Amino acid sequence: MGTPVNARLFARHALLPHGWAADVLIEWDAGGTLVAVTPGAIPVGGIEIAQLVVPGMVNLHSHAFQRALAGLTETAGDNPDSFWTWRELMYRFARQITPEQIEAIAAQLFVECLRHGYTAVCEFHYVQRAPGGALYPRPAETAERVVAASRAAGIGLTMLPVLYSYAGFGELPLGADQQRFRTYPEQVLQMVEALEPMRGGQLEVGAAPHSLRAASITQIQQLARAMPAGRPLHIHIAEQQGEVLQCQAATGMRPLRYLSEHVALDARWCLVHATHIDADEVERIAASGAVAGLCPTTEANLGDGLFPLAQFSAAGGRFGIGSDSHVSQSPVEELRWLEYGQRLQHQRRNVAVSPAQRKVGEFLWQGALQGGAQASGRKVGALAAGMRADLLVLDSEHPNLAGASSDDVLGIFVFAGNDNLVRDVLAGGRWVVQAGRHADQDAIAGRYKQAIAQLREVRS
Repeated sequence: MGTPVNARLFARHALLPHGWAADVLIEWDAGGTLVAVTPGAIPVGGIEIAQLVVPGMVNLHSHAFQRALAGLTETAGDNPDSFWTWRELMYRFARQITPEQIEAIAAQLFVECLRHGYTAVCEFHYVQRAPGGALYPRPAETAERVVAASRAAGIGLTMLPVLYSYAGFGELPLGADQQRFRTYPEQVLQMVEALEPMRGGQLEVGAAPHSLRAASITQIQQLARAMPAGRPLHIHIAEQQGEVLQCQAATGMRPLRYLSEHVALDARWCLVHATHIDADEVERIAASGAVAGLCPTTEANLGDGLFPLAQFSAAGGRFGIGSDSHVSQSPVEELRWLEYGQRLQHQRRNVAVSPAQRKVGEFLWQGALQGGAQASGRKVGALAAGMRADLLVLDSEHPNLAGASSDDVLGIFVFAGNDNLVRDVLAGGRWVVQAGRHADQDAIAGRYKQAIAQLREVRS
């Protein structure tokens, strides 16, 4: 990974916050922050020229260790399979993984995310204890491993230590397979404090109550009050119909309404999945300023259901995308299936638009940038002075993009074919991917293969 001698790039066409602009000079400093973005510039000698440049995408929901599980749960059991049967398999996998393996798997995941266009990720991190359930000598040990992996890969990170105290509504005790996840508000806050010295341009630290199943409302209130001002807070909410029914039985309310009645939802919050919400809950999220964290490939893989994007967008709601269980590491695939799910649900085309933006690809990319940036708590998601220098150079020579008008680029990028159209990636002011390859791709893949071989030996 390297920084050019002149930390500048000239883009013939670049996607800025207001839309596409021509002849844009992009400049950044040694710390990885954009210092100037100047449309209508004139190229001078010694500056690299790119044809098509867009901001790097934010992956707002990741469980990095689950990358090693992708594809291994696609065998039907004797009874109908669901999220709940998948979860049991995931628990057994999580019980045996080591900190060293977590780091190796996370680094591989982050390389894949960078190569496909994510330049930042929010890690919803809950494998925090040793296999027997004891705390590590450094309680933030596994979180630190993920931070190390992000630095090795060069991706920006928002670390979210998870509050996970119970096995279900009514404060049910955790089972044997959940002991590695066990935390209480004071332990989460200790982890946040331990990670504090690592914060900087490429790392923010927030927190995440796992869900209304795994944390009591009193704990969630306590954690939200104790977190430093402005830090991101994420929570799984209303992912499954079974969760909605359990919440109603325990509280008399649907999950999103119950949370909003007891917690002051605001722009700090990312409500992950929010799949099963009614019209009142759609309005509540939109009015709060919170982000809906949508993970279409995982939600499809687990049979969760479809988020009501059309109604949510009409209400002015903010959304972002995440790869969650990492059956895909491509923002293009998340956005494509976000729109395709709506088309199947409503039996019409071009659903993800607004009165001001009629191009689906641009609506999706810009909307996910804005929501993802908010959820990350970092200065990302736009090519503008003061933001992180995170950008993608698209392969303008690829047949799909050759000669394309800038107005059509994002529609082609998201909806045409399955080739990866990301050529080069700048993250935090460093070129981490060039000509489609990550600078440390082979070494990181080697460590991942070793970790996977160890885990498969244990499983067998």
